[in-house]
Amino acid sequence: MGVFDRFRLDGKTALVTGASRGLGREIALAFAEAGADVVVTGRHRDTLDRTAADIRAHGRKAGTLEADMGGPEACEKAFRQLLDDHGPIHILVNNLGNRVTAEPIEEESQASWQEAIDLNLNTCVIGTRMVGTAMLERGEGGRIINIASMSGLIANRGIGGRSYETTKAAMIHFTRAAAADWAPHGITVNAICPGLFMTDTNREWNEKRPEVIAAIVEGIPVGRAGEPAELGPLAVYLASPASAYMTGAAIVIDGGYTLW
Repeated sequence: MGVFDRFRLDGKTALVTGASRGLGREIALAFAEAGADVVVTGRHRDTLDRTAADIRAHGRKAGTLEADMGGPEACEKAFRQLLDDHGPIHILVNNLGNRVTAEPIEEESQASWQEAIDLNLNTCVIGTRMVGTAMLERGEGGRIINIASMSGLIANRGIGGRSYETTKAAMIHFTRAAAADWAPHGITVNAICPGLFMTDTNREWNEKRPEVIAAIVEGIPVGRAGEPAELGPLAVYLASPASAYMTGAAIVIDGGYTLW
């Protein structure tokens, strides 16, 4: 097998949550280009359909599920349906998540804190447990990739909503724990920790709080924010046979922001 052949995903089915736009969409399209059939979830039918059409343009099958997976019960229901309708799943990307609030710690409500835990952490845990269990039962290994954040390693300046940093840090350690448990079964579990990428969400942030985005960019050694498509190749590596010896890693891709 040649070097580039090790990055192929032919014959695999990948599931990417929260993938109708942003980083999840770019990961899904990168997987399709590498040869995988891809299933994507999201809350909006129009963006899901556009992403599915772009996956099919690569000659791959595309599945979609329109669902709000932010609550544990809804999340479990969605994953049961995904496994029933689109299994077996060989590659799982737990991408769903967001900063729920920008309030300081002293003002954030317990309800908001719990919402962040459910959206960022519990969706990852539930997806890993359910899809990982199916992988264990098949006995053929698998790949799980959790989209954490550089915010799981640092406290961001000039912005509140510390529940985001906390949940992303927990995702990173959960990744390590799951990787340790499942490595003997050929299932690798890794995390990607993106820095500032100009997704639709961050473009909206740039309109509302341009000083926050400008301050982050000022602290990035390469001098710019990342473009979503730049994350796709890293995800392909972690999903492919090329990364068979890597598990439990938390890979930072942030233009050097966390070097300072």
